[in-house]
Amino acid sequence: MSEGPSIRELMQGVRAGDQAAAAEMVRRYEAALRQAVRARLRDARLRRLFDSADVCQSVFASFFVRAALGQYEVDHPEQLVRLLQAMARNKVVNRVERERAGQRDYRRTAAGDVREVAAAAPGPTPSWVAANRELLEDARRRLSPEERHLLELREDGRGWAEIAAELGGSPQALRKRLERAVERVADELGLGAE
Repeated sequence: MSEGPSIRELMQGVRAGDQAAAAEMVRRYEAALRQAVRARLRDARLRRLFDSADVCQSVFASFFVRAALGQYEVDHPEQLVRLLQAMARNKVVNRVERERAGQRDYRRTAAGDVREVAAAAPGPTPSWVAANRELLEDARRRLSPEERHLLELREDGRGWAEIAAELGGSPQALRKRLERAVERVADELGLGAE
């Protein structure tokens, strides 16, 4: 059993915009995520264009915005690892497709030596933390007042049935409303579908 906050506590912290909770998630799960990404980046030509750190940063940025906006319900560490790995798989596939398109086809370049690539230090950098904070603030600003209120109720730990009793409507309709708002904001921010 790991020391420190549980996955539920970390998720609550991320939803509340707690940078320490986000940093703890990165510390706990970045190594597993990088390993999954490296397994997908077997072609040296691709590794010259982007590496596991690039993909991990993109995955965590998307995850934190979407989690803070209430899209994900994660109760177990294994769920989180599977979610992050699926997001990484999608990011790699999308990036490879983009790199294969037209003039950028990475298969035309010569493969380099893997030793040319410097290893990135694990964990979030201060600039990454600041960029994520700004991204989250921008995402919250893009929500309507009603959507923001719905998000705040979820951040307070309230269930959908309780929120529906207070606001009216069905729990499923309210959950779907927030889910659609998160998708809209993610698209506006260029985070793409995961």
